[in-house]
Amino acid sequence: MGEEIEGALVLPIREALRLADEKELDLIEISPKADPPVCRLADYQKFLYQQKKRAKELKAKSVKVVVKEIRFGPQTDDHDYNFKLRHAQNFIKEGAKVKAYVFFRGRSIVFKEQGEILLLRFATDLEEIAKVEMMPKLEGKRMTMMLAPKPKK
Repeated sequence: MGEEIEGALVLPIREALRLADEKELDLIEISPKADPPVCRLADYQKFLYQQKKRAKELKAKSVKVVVKEIRFGPQTDDHDYNFKLRHAQNFIKEGAKVKAYVFFRGRSIVFKEQGEILLLRFATDLEEIAKVEMMPKLEGKRMTMMLAPKPKK
């Protein structure tokens, strides 16, 4: 219930408030939906400070995922392909995910097989450093594929 009080006590609200006043602490409601509601005696400012500190630590530990996009046309030639492949390799080595997509303009949608072949070739060229997170999928006028860096051993 508090810092100096051992064990959980079930008290009426008035009694809990009187006890908090005696100890010069605040009565903080921890779980309002419980039956009976769970409260605790503590310094409210200190409680808020500790919550902010915990949230800040969790945020610092979380990994920020960067997604880089690489755009192809259905008839991308070898030089452009190799240029974009090198960029993708650099992005993956930096730890970013790569979203490769083929954009179909106008009637070029008839070449969707070519687009899929291009993306699969892209995935096989990067298979040593990246794993395919999402296979090529046609969404409207775009065929998209996601690649993520392989975990380091």
